[in-house]
Amino acid sequence: MRSLLDLSRDDLVGLLAAWGYPAYRARQIRSWVFGQYVEASEQMVNLPGSLRRQLADWGSVWPLEIADSRLSRSGDTLKVLFRLADGATIEAVLMLYDRRRTLCISSQAGCAMGCTFCATGLDGLTRNLTAGEIVGQVLALSSLLAQRRDLATDRARANGSRVSNVVFMGMGEPLHNYTPVRDAIGVLTSPEAYGLGARNITVSTIGVVPAMRRLAGEGLQLRLAVSLHAPHDHLRTQLVPPGRRWPIRDIMAAADEYIERIGRRVTYEYVMLDGVNDTLELGRQLGRVLRGRRCHVNLIPFNPIPGQPYRPTPDGRVRAFAAQVEASGVPVSVRVRRGVEMDAGCGQLSTRFKLESAPVALQAGDSVA
Repeated sequence: MRSLLDLSRDDLVGLLAAWGYPAYRARQIRSWVFGQYVEASEQMVNLPGSLRRQLADWGSVWPLEIADSRLSRSGDTLKVLFRLADGATIEAVLMLYDRRRTLCISSQAGCAMGCTFCATGLDGLTRNLTAGEIVGQVLALSSLLAQRRDLATDRARANGSRVSNVVFMGMGEPLHNYTPVRDAIGVLTSPEAYGLGARNITVSTIGVVPAMRRLAGEGLQLRLAVSLHAPHDHLRTQLVPPGRRWPIRDIMAAADEYIERIGRRVTYEYVMLDGVNDTLELGRQLGRVLRGRRCHVNLIPFNPIPGQPYRPTPDGRVRAFAAQVEASGVPVSVRVRRGVEMDAGCGQLSTRFKLESAPVALQAGDSVA
């Protein structure tokens, strides 16, 4: 199904011109879409009725709908499962803080990378998302934030109700779907559309080296995160199979180029797997690999996946591992663990949804605690 979100401003102006409407109608439509988060053209009340009907006949506003949602017991994490027009499902996770509202979004339905600890990779890649399907996740969650009083603290509401930070860390490898992701970032950062600062967007990759170099050439002030998960190729290729194609030395070279051209440090993500990649010696090795680089390490507690052999590293060992890395002068943080009880790990809600075959769309005010 066609969606307004997949039209650029110029495309929309051209469509309206073909129907005999002036260009300013495009500004009105985009104001409704990006400012009011409307889901249907019928809601755009300052448009002529004839135009609203033509838009409805042409296609939809949003290219997705909410199929399921889970709100954590703490009330600070909301996971949403979206159903796309062709029946494919994707996930997004909204994390609420006092001063920001961070949304983790998907770039693909499924994933072809095959990381052995990731639920998304269990079923492989279904398809790439369009730019509109990527942007639609942000608008849908911004709409929920505007509607639901239970999705923000008083302090957060004082700082605005829309999504303030976007991270491409949901389903899929963003740099394996480069052009739609780049186009979606263009829409999200455009002052005429969503108007988010590029510095508030993070793109996470397993290390698709050619695309990392291409992203550096875009000149955008994006945050780059690299999913490393091991300090040497022998272990990493067991966890991240594409590492056979792009070894760590090549990933580091591409990341260093990004730092040089963009001027921002790179984050290296490291999921902590009990007895697999969490020994103190591996921590020392990771520190040596990253020593002297303008970077930061983010240690990620593992969200268990039913039927998979991996378990999360105990907290004490996480702290000891972090100390080994920090001994090389590399800053380390440990990601706050959220949403374990409501399938917040990437791909988990989608997998459970498929297994339970429960295609019941929730209304904006509903949730499963």
